[in-house]
Amino acid sequence: MRAEPSLTEEIASQLRDQVTGGTLVPGQRLSEAKLAAELDISRNTLREVFRLLTREGLLRHEPNRGVFVAEPSMASILDIYRVRRLIEVPALAQAWHRHEAVARMTAAVERAEQLRESGNWRAIGSANMEFHAAIVALTDSPRLIAFFAQIIAELRLAFGLLDSPELLHGPYIHRNAEILSTLEAGKAEQAAEMLDEYLGQSERAVLQAFARLG
Repeated sequence: MRAEPSLTEEIASQLRDQVTGGTLVPGQRLSEAKLAAELDISRNTLREVFRLLTREGLLRHEPNRGVFVAEPSMASILDIYRVRRLIEVPALAQAWHRHEAVARMTAAVERAEQLRESGNWRAIGSANMEFHAAIVALTDSPRLIAFFAQIIAELRLAFGLLDSPELLHGPYIHRNAEILSTLEAGKAEQAAEMLDEYLGQSERAVLQAFARLG
């Protein structure tokens, strides 16, 4: 039987969504008093949440200054993409094309295609991350799935620093669809090769955009 999430975990999930969704932006200082009041929780609970998200790399604590939303470095982006290749590419290469996670991939592709009409690029970014989370779900490994969720949250921080989400996410709507159709055709290894190339292109695009901020 699955245990109910604690209050700390529930609040951490809310703040995590605000960070990765762009409501809370990299470098922003978080007011303990204001957040505790808004969330209707004690400061002690909020401090536990801060400690949890700091361990995940989403927040940082500066002595005598407070708690801030983390700002990714170029080194951290390189490491995130290294980890993504180690997890996602083998997951896809060894995937069964009728796995239930393929339906999640399909839903993510369809959602991104629908959102393109409205130009909601942040939501398209979320759909893109859901597509990749579904790839990891092909492994049926709860540990990998949980770890990957943390990695993706850190990557969304980097996305939040960039000023052109359309250029970042636009090219990958069609590529996600191509990878999905290749997998559905039973060509898992070919789909994995496409993903490996895709991740390389995505990494270069993020790093180039990130470098322009310097």
